[in-house]
Amino acid sequence: MLDILMGILAGLWESSGLAGLIEQPQKLILIGVSFLLMYLAIVQKWEPLLLLPIAFGMFLSNLPAVLEEDYMFHAAFWTQEQTADWFWSVLHDGGLLDKLYLGVKLQIYPCLIFLGIGTMTDFGPLIANPKSFLLGAAAQGGIFFTFVAAAALGMTAAECGAIAIIGGADGPTSIYVSSKLLDGANTNLTTGTIALAAYAYMALVPVIQPPIMRMLTTKKERAIKMPQLRQVSKTEKIIFPIVVTLIVTLLVPSAASLVGMLMFGNILKESGVCERLVDTAQNALMNIVTIFLGISVGATTTYDNVWNIQFIFVLFLGAVAFSLGTACGLIIAKIMNWLSGGKVNPLIGSAGVSAVPMAARISQKVGAETDPTNFLLMHAMGPNVAGVIGSAVAAGVLLSVVAY
Repeated sequence: MLDILMGILAGLWESSGLAGLIEQPQKLILIGVSFLLMYLAIVQKWEPLLLLPIAFGMFLSNLPAVLEEDYMFHAAFWTQEQTADWFWSVLHDGGLLDKLYLGVKLQIYPCLIFLGIGTMTDFGPLIANPKSFLLGAAAQGGIFFTFVAAAALGMTAAECGAIAIIGGADGPTSIYVSSKLLDGANTNLTTGTIALAAYAYMALVPVIQPPIMRMLTTKKERAIKMPQLRQVSKTEKIIFPIVVTLIVTLLVPSAASLVGMLMFGNILKESGVCERLVDTAQNALMNIVTIFLGISVGATTTYDNVWNIQFIFVLFLGAVAFSLGTACGLIIAKIMNWLSGGKVNPLIGSAGVSAVPMAARISQKVGAETDPTNFLLMHAMGPNVAGVIGSAVAAGVLLSVVAY
């Protein structure tokens, strides 16, 4: 009788996750990191809408299991050639998180998020001051400088592109590019690690940008007051997304998916005749996709993918890319200020990164520190929304360059 009881207890132990945890104690490290990220999301409010799902997805994928079929996420699926048979294997044999992750690998979630962003974006400040396009483009300089730096460190073209796009400070774009470039690549980098770094730096915009802004501008420049922007007509706002989609698609076809969905969402908003669709895209659809995107991307952040020197490079080069992007925007804004005879406040250049509207608010905050009566927010929103378009175009350029 005692032998039977001991056999039952031994079987329960061997089939439990505790046995798996003893066999793979390194998983405790990632579980601890997931708890830290949950703390940052809940208590510190660092990008909680995405950081919390990412953290919980990391937690779920690192929970131990004894039998392979018990796992919710199987990393082995995503190193295979993605054929029709592979697709059905994921659906038939994959866990819950494997199936949700299909939306990332098929580049569905980032495009749907761009649709939602389009319905929430007012391109009026950009239309009123088209020169803001220059600042949005300049702030993407960090992406291409970092691409070269990563190549100098011996990384592959796919790894360089996946890391460099972090400089755009745009989470969905980083996920879109990395999921394409790292598909089938022989690397320890994953979309999850790229996304984790991208959203971490987006959350750190209020910490990283102000010192760079103060270092590259003078007190006199920060105090410059800019004239009020002109009123933009409804006709201009309707024509704008059509023209941008046409131009970007003709010049950089690889960016068509992101820019097309962004502008589709915007024309729904500006048309004034699709209130129900706009409401759905802004709220229900955006919330659903954010949940699925976050938890499935977090699931790829396993011990093997994070506990290596490449992830350290991701964090370091991501910070370099974001800092250089901010600096490039500020430098071009300073040049514009000089050419205009002192009419452009260089602080709006830092808003050229794609962190909307946080980067624009930082421009306003730093400017108000010098002169509380100086209102730069609407002027900074022009480069900020230009940065959204710029990051999507930069993504298309990277995909084209790496492809060839």
